[in-house]
This record gives sequence, structure tokens and C-alpha cells, in this order.
Amino acid sequence: MSKDEIHPSSDIRESPVEERPLSTAWQPLTPRGVAAFSFTRIGRLLIVQFIVASLVAASVIWFLATTWFPTVREAMSQLPDTGFIENQQLSSLRTTTAPLAENRFLAFVMDANGIGTPALATDLRIEFNRRSFALCSLLGCLVLDYPIDSTIQFNRPELESWWGAWQMVIYWVVGIGAVIWLFATWFALASIYCPFVRLYAFFKDRRLTLVGAWKLSAAALLPPALLAAVAIVLYGLGVIDLVRFLILWALHLVVGWVYLFVSTLRLPRASDARPPVSNPFGDDIHQSPANPFSLEVTDSTPQDPTTTPPPSP
Repeated sequence: MSKDEIHPSSDIRESPVEERPLSTAWQPLTPRGVAAFSFTRIGRLLIVQFIVASLVAASVIWFLATTWFPTVREAMSQLPDTGFIENQQLSSLRTTTAPLAENRFLAFVMDANGIGTPALATDLRIEFNRRSFALCSLLGCLVLDYPIDSTIQFNRPELESWWGAWQMVIYWVVGIGAVIWLFATWFALASIYCPFVRLYAFFKDRRLTLVGAWKLSAAALLPPALLAAVAIVLYGLGVIDLVRFLILWALHLVVGWVYLFVSTLRLPRASDARPPVSNPFGDDIHQSPANPFSLEVTDSTPQDPTTTPPPSP
């Protein structure tokens, strides 16, 4: 075996691994897709944010329309024809403490005489007592007093009429409120995250400006929002219970942080954007450029050798 076979030729140099360039920003589902938003226009990011916010708002409206609002309408139909809340006290002809309406998500109970309400296997229970009402769930009960110096009609004809007039308004308020809340949250969190992301990109030799760090931070919050929407749908379909829903809701916060750090590593390296520096010890022979300050003047016009230039005066 020859020496050349044992030792490869030094002319074969290992070429650096080229990173795949980022594609056009259009989806925030992958770390590379999130990283691409750092170089795109803010308008494209706002469009994608609006689409994601609309999906989240649609999941909330769907959940209310399929799980809570039917129970609300059923509970109203079970109220007596007379009843009101006045001077922080509930007055009603209903004497039984049987639930007005219930399902696995929501239940309504009224106890105007202080008899006591039965235990119900529901995720949220709303109790109307004589002098207060309570919101009871997995973490306990939140007791609130009735409004002072106001009279509220608490009977079937009044509440059904009110609900029929305001139901669509409630849908619109919930949907628009969800979109506004998401945009406000994304703006605040992206403003908090962007300095740390910019610093992290600097130490990881990644090309990222402060504005690009803000856009990357905002885009990294979109996958957690989609995860929250999926959790709402799974909970509404009965695929997961309340405990698993709360676990997914807490997990979507961690997902945003993971996307922040992983997406930053998908950015182009800052060193690749610098102009290459020639190696002074290389084998290539470079011709030195002409000195622009040289006094030598080269005339490219051919001259007749027999012609003698006239003497200078």
C-alpha cells in the first residue's frame, strides 16, 4: 500500500456544512417557520396572528354554544314565573334544591330558603343562595354578594326575553374580546422576550436584529395559542377531562419558551454574512491591484517608432 493511499491528499479539504436557507414566512408550526418571521414584514406577521386569534376565538365560541349556553337556556326554563333579587336578597317561589340544569361542564342550583345544595359531579357549579351566589369548581368556591341598591328580575319570562335579545351580542363580545386579548398579550410578551432573545442570538452567533427578535418572539407565541384552541375543542368534545385540560393549558406556556430558543437556533449564522478574508498563507497567487496613486502613466495608443516626439520647450 502506497503512502498516498494511507494519507489522503491535502488538497481535499472538508467543506463546511451549509445551512438550509429560511423559506418565506407563512406558517408558525415549526421552529424554522417561526424563525422565518424575523426577516419578514410586520404586515405578514399581523395577518398570521389574526388568523390564529380568529381560530382561538372560534374555539371559545364553539365551546360556549355546545356546552354552556344550552345549559343556561334550560336553567332559565326551569325558573318560576315570579322572582327577583332586591336589597341583596333572593325571593323566589321555588323551594326544591334540585338542579335547574346540569351536565358534566356546568350546573345551576338555587337555594333561596337556605336548605342546602346537593353535591354534583360537574366541572363548574353556580349556586344562587338567599344573600349571595357562588362559583364552585375544582379549586373551591368563590362567594359573591348580590348587587346593592338594585333590583334584578330572576324569573323565567324576564330572563328568557333578555337572553333572546342579547345572545348574539354575547357571542360577538366574546369573539372580539378574545381576539383583542390575544393581540394585547402577544404584544406585551413579545416586548418582554425580545431583549433576551436578541442576547441569546448574539451568543449563539445568529443574525438577528432587535426588531427581528420582537417578530420572532411574537411568532413563537402562535403555536401555544393553537395548542390552547385544540385543548378547548378536546375538552368540549369530552376527550379530556378538566384536569387534563388544565395540564394542557399550563403546558402551552412552556411550549412558547421552547419555540423561542429552538427557533433562534434556526437563524442564519452571523459569521456567514461577513466578507471572506483571504488567507495570507494560502497557495493561491493573487495579483496585487494597481496603485491608484502611481505617477506612471500608460498610454494605450500605439506610436510609430520612426516618429520622434517634438522636444519640450
